[in-house]
Amino acid sequence: MKIIIFDGTFETTAFIRRLLIGLVDSKHKVYVLGFNTKLKNRIDGVEYVSLGANDQKKKLLLTSLQLQKFSLSCFINILKGNRKALQKTNLKVVLQQIKPDIIHAQWNSILPWLAPVLKSQVIPVVLSQRGYHTNVRPFVNENNFSYLKEIYPELAGIHSVSKAIEKKGNLIGVPSITNQVVHTGLDFSKFPSLSLYKKRDTLHILSVGRTHWIKGYDIALKACALLKKNGVPFTYTIIGGEGEEELLFFKSIFHLDQEVTLLGRVSQEEVYQKMQECSLLLLPSIEEGIANVVVEAMALGTPVISTDCGGMTELITHEKEGWIVPKRNTEAMATSIQSFSKLKVEEIEKVRKAARQKVEADFNEEQMVTGMINLYKNVLNGKA
Repeated sequence: MKIIIFDGTFETTAFIRRLLIGLVDSKHKVYVLGFNTKLKNRIDGVEYVSLGANDQKKKLLLTSLQLQKFSLSCFINILKGNRKALQKTNLKVVLQQIKPDIIHAQWNSILPWLAPVLKSQVIPVVLSQRGYHTNVRPFVNENNFSYLKEIYPELAGIHSVSKAIEKKGNLIGVPSITNQVVHTGLDFSKFPSLSLYKKRDTLHILSVGRTHWIKGYDIALKACALLKKNGVPFTYTIIGGEGEEELLFFKSIFHLDQEVTLLGRVSQEEVYQKMQECSLLLLPSIEEGIANVVVEAMALGTPVISTDCGGMTELITHEKEGWIVPKRNTEAMATSIQSFSKLKVEEIEKVRKAARQKVEADFNEEQMVTGMINLYKNVLNGKA
């Protein structure tokens, strides 16, 4: 198959990077289209095609002139400074050149770029549903919901990372052919065997992710205040929280200067290292599909306490592969953390081993790549 991954950028998500490698290894021809020219981590065998950089006017002009073969309309749009028109024509030309079998769109927000393709129905389009873009935005933005409700039936297929997000997406609309759940997948050859859990006097809690209200960090900090009040010795680190005013405010008013650390973004290797060093990973989110960071933590043997948001209960059965608390419930979160601190090592070990077995069985790279290839084939064969 000739497959276009349209992400809007060359720096794709971790899911897509693993998928790209699997597609290339399976001998499919893969293209990544983006509105940029810089590429830090190229994947061998993938062809990266720029549609004109958003932040580099000169490169946008050169790309447009080259793709549009110095056409009159290209010169007119250059003179008018019409960047979007140039990029839309560049996309049209690239699609005509590649003649893909299928287009895989990564975000709801890039669907407007594919409007002519969806209208013509010549090239089937598959959409990956993402947490916030499916679970939240359409339901707080009436215009976005109305737009997606018209677009969803024009999609050939939809990929969901969990049953929960598939169900939420169905409230917006359904694709013309198939809607399939394919979990994220990890390469477990890169994850070490579990070593014995080390319990310490001070509980080291870790959260990882961008600072957005949907991540529920305010709730986590309120839970920390309760832990401190109850005399539980702990530290709490949020990777990605550095400089966030709301978090700094809560840290101050709850007198958590000694307990809470807000770090900036760090490399994947550093995230994994901190996961292995901490006592517990906390996911306080209000909405998720299935959080990649939790799958990775379970693979590394890091115990997890998560809210019951989105598809997290599909990943974790309470007290079996981790611990589940109601979302937006500060008291329940604090109680669960405090209860965890009192567990014996043998009890924690049982959960860690079950968590690793769960992700090895259901969230491995092979099932992910095979699942996506089957989705593409079902779309091309018109099978639900």
